[in-house]
Amino acid sequence: MAPEFYLLIVMVGVFALTVFLGQFPIGVSLMLASIAGTLLAGYGIPLRHLVEGSFAYLDPMLIIASAMIFMEIIRETGALGEISRLIISSLHRRPFWMLALITIFIMFPGMITGLSTAAVLTTGAIVAPALMAMGIPRVKTGSIIAMTAIFGMVAPPINVPAMIIGGGVDMPYIGFGLPLTFASFPIAIAVAQLLGRRHVDPDLARKSLDHIPRLGEGRNRFRLYLPILLLVILMLAARVTPGKYTNLGMPLILLICCAAAIGSGRGFNLLTVTRKAMRNALPVMGILVGIGMFIQIMSLTGVRGYLIVKTLQLPSFWLYIGIMVSLPLFGAISAYGASYVLGVPFLLALLGSNEIVVASGLTLIASLGDMMPPTALAGIFAAQVVDESNYFRILKHCLPYIFMTAVFGIIMILFANQLAKFLVI
Repeated sequence: MAPEFYLLIVMVGVFALTVFLGQFPIGVSLMLASIAGTLLAGYGIPLRHLVEGSFAYLDPMLIIASAMIFMEIIRETGALGEISRLIISSLHRRPFWMLALITIFIMFPGMITGLSTAAVLTTGAIVAPALMAMGIPRVKTGSIIAMTAIFGMVAPPINVPAMIIGGGVDMPYIGFGLPLTFASFPIAIAVAQLLGRRHVDPDLARKSLDHIPRLGEGRNRFRLYLPILLLVILMLAARVTPGKYTNLGMPLILLICCAAAIGSGRGFNLLTVTRKAMRNALPVMGILVGIGMFIQIMSLTGVRGYLIVKTLQLPSFWLYIGIMVSLPLFGAISAYGASYVLGVPFLLALLGSNEIVVASGLTLIASLGDMMPPTALAGIFAAQVVDESNYFRILKHCLPYIFMTAVFGIIMILFANQLAKFLVI
């Protein structure tokens, strides 16, 4: 066996031991695994490489931090609650369209943060009582929220796993809008309909509005929704008319929208809200720091090249089976880690197919890790939101849709070149 194989085993072993037995945070465990690899390879503790790696994903970290602050602010102002009331009151007699818009509404925080948990804990928590009140069973409500939050993590404009895979092969995060839209919205709406459509009672749907807190009469609704409208306008301005407007970057755009939200609805303490948002964001940012270190050390020690070579040698059938099985299972520890450690070699093994569509399919499959035990972030938080004590009941309902999603991702990869004719501009 090549020495890189033993280095890989040691690094993964140290990571697993520190996470599951030592109960260390994932980011710290990745750092310790990186140091174990450098010590075994004879590099000592190379501080330059560790520090350099920790800044590898600075852009996604800034986006996550600013997006979490924005989501927490518009939740406090009452904008999210009023949007959900508007959807249900307008479409309660049309259950298909009501569920479709509720699905997109739940996805929204994941779309701008790249985090499934952001969607579960904000929009998911807001609509959960209403979904149950309109006739959808508790476990299926939790399943809808968990799966929809995962699809929100995949949807544009922010898909952190796609950024990570792109960074691993020097592919800029450009042109992913339509492929990620195709990878997320159709299947998200289909899963929500399959789980909840037959349970929705239009009369109960109307009454379910009582379970969503009211903002109060006399509020200026345009002013309330202005931060969200401004976010959409600023994100689209540089994309729709390239060259005419300078792209401000997502962190600055989000902070501008945060400022626009002040005074738009209910009052809030900016410092308190910011602290709460950062507490929720820091664990994920820590994971990205750890992933950056881990990747840097894999490159330094030759483990990265070893993985790529071995992946390239896999027969086509086993390559696709490996993608379907290993990406979600490794994603149980971290979908971000799976995207680099496995996603990058898989993308390189599939060179010849359109890289943007392939990367979009890979991130769709990797995101399913947020439903896999033991961490199962989306599933466990969704169970808490609907007051379901046994997360595995939600996982049981989601398993057919997890498999369906993985198959959809594989189909995207298999037909990447054909899809690229319509999806990549």
